[in-house]
Amino acid sequence: MKGYDRINSSLPDELIIEIFQHLDSKSSRDACSLVCRRWLCLERLSRETIRIGVSGSPDSQVNLLAKRFVNVRNVYINERLSISIPVRLGKRRHGDRSKHSPLKLQSKTRKTGYGDSELEPYCLSDVGLNALAEGFVHLEKLSLISCSHVTNVGLKSIAEKCRSLKSLDLQGCYVGDLGLAAVGECCRQLEDLSLRFCEVLTDNGLRDLAVGCGNSLKSIGIAACARITDLALEAVGSHCRYLESVSLDSEFIHNRGVLAVARGCPSLKVLKLQCINVRDEALLAVSTFCPSLELLVLYSFQRFTDQSLCAIGRGCKKLKNLTISDCYFLGDKGLEAIATGCSELTHLEVNGCHNIGTSGLESVGKSCMQLSELALLYCQKIGNYALSEVGKGCKYLQGLHLVDCSNIGDDAICSIARGCSNLKKLHIRRCYEVGNKGIVAIGENCKFLTDLSIRFCDRVGDEGLIAVGQGCSLQRLNVSGCHQITDDGITAIARGCPQLSYLDVSVLQNIGDMALAELSESCPVLKDIVLSHCRQITDVGLTHLVRKCTMLESCHIVYCPNITSAGVATIIASCVNIKKVLVEKWKVSERTKRRAGSIISYLCVDL
Repeated sequence: MKGYDRINSSLPDELIIEIFQHLDSKSSRDACSLVCRRWLCLERLSRETIRIGVSGSPDSQVNLLAKRFVNVRNVYINERLSISIPVRLGKRRHGDRSKHSPLKLQSKTRKTGYGDSELEPYCLSDVGLNALAEGFVHLEKLSLISCSHVTNVGLKSIAEKCRSLKSLDLQGCYVGDLGLAAVGECCRQLEDLSLRFCEVLTDNGLRDLAVGCGNSLKSIGIAACARITDLALEAVGSHCRYLESVSLDSEFIHNRGVLAVARGCPSLKVLKLQCINVRDEALLAVSTFCPSLELLVLYSFQRFTDQSLCAIGRGCKKLKNLTISDCYFLGDKGLEAIATGCSELTHLEVNGCHNIGTSGLESVGKSCMQLSELALLYCQKIGNYALSEVGKGCKYLQGLHLVDCSNIGDDAICSIARGCSNLKKLHIRRCYEVGNKGIVAIGENCKFLTDLSIRFCDRVGDEGLIAVGQGCSLQRLNVSGCHQITDDGITAIARGCPQLSYLDVSVLQNIGDMALAELSESCPVLKDIVLSHCRQITDVGLTHLVRKCTMLESCHIVYCPNITSAGVATIIASCVNIKKVLVEKWKVSERTKRRAGSIISYLCVDL
């Protein structure tokens, strides 16, 4: 029968709510809420997550949202994230100022002493945080990024009224010890705590929280908190026996603090260190007391030596993920110890460790059969033979990243192609010895490859791309700066990879309108394209591109001398899903600015 509503008459509320919870985007949920009044109410009941950026009055937004979405469990407030369109806080009669208007809230904050600057209505204050606590009583995850007007008063309100809180992120907030102590006293289910750029917090606050939440806390991250020292970590080690993840980035933390955590937290699985005053002694303790360690990250100029990695190799047999970045005192001996001792290793990143060379990586290839992702960045001493051993031994490798490895060339890439047929992602940048021979081998052997990036590899040309187009079904391709590539290579990719969604051909001087026409005909799901510095592309090519690439969301066309304001207008008018166009300011007409000002970004406003 025409007009008969079969869905609402047949499906109970519980089933519709269950369907809503499986929607993967906010836009889809918003669309469903507009179908009818019943769906609007049910969608509000099913919404568990809200995100708030900078706006006219976040306090007022929180108050309104707390009334509409009563079952919210996750709240993310980021005052660094701007929104281009002000949020309308419901209909209001002319001249009627509701009690939640920005003006009222501004007056209220001033009267209660929560703030005193003219910017208060544009920042979340304790008033808004109290409204959040009263409205979202089932809150489990709270993230406050750069909420500089939030104080101990607001955080205490959250602690007292949201006792089910499990995750708390206070990045860039000026809350002090009393607020953190309140969380420790009231939120006994807290599992995850992140403290970054919390300049007011001291050892006392973290100690009180550790005492209160010691039995539940599983993850803690501390970065750039100048008043948190080894004393706080000693309290963490004493009370947080079940801690599994620790991330430390501070010059005020020394061996003493890390030793306390290692001895007191035997269940530790994740350790990330960027502490210039931590030495080998700390990692020796980790290898002794934390046998369950699975992920280890060592960043930036720390004075760890091979003695540390040798100890980890002996004591942490379950290690699966290792990142070492700018650790100049680590060499082949340490990496060999990891390879022979940690046979379950699946992810390895070596970044800027100039003393690690061929023999260390050879051992990885021979011993770490489960390796699935390898990243070598700025490793000038690693050569073809080492990577060839990886190709022979690591059959399950799915991702390979090479940046500025001047001694790695076609022979190594051919070995990877022949031995690692499951490869899905290959990223190569500024490896000038890699050319067509290696890329042809990838195209012929790696049938599951979906993501290929070969940036500024001057020896790669059309021959390599033709082989890839014939053998792989790429979804992402970046060939920026590969000057030998022409329309023929891009045409081969377009015809062989119909699922291509991302393409970067910037700085290619031999790419023209013909390539864009072929992309339009063959790649209907293309969403993002970068054409900057392509001097042969014209408005005609853009017209061809948008004719059938109707899903296009972003387009970068900076420094393309043959693209004019007409081409920019064509993109804006033809692509209904377009979200970003990067172009010189002078190429945007006044009409285009009025039509889509929020979509257009300018790289250089003076051009």
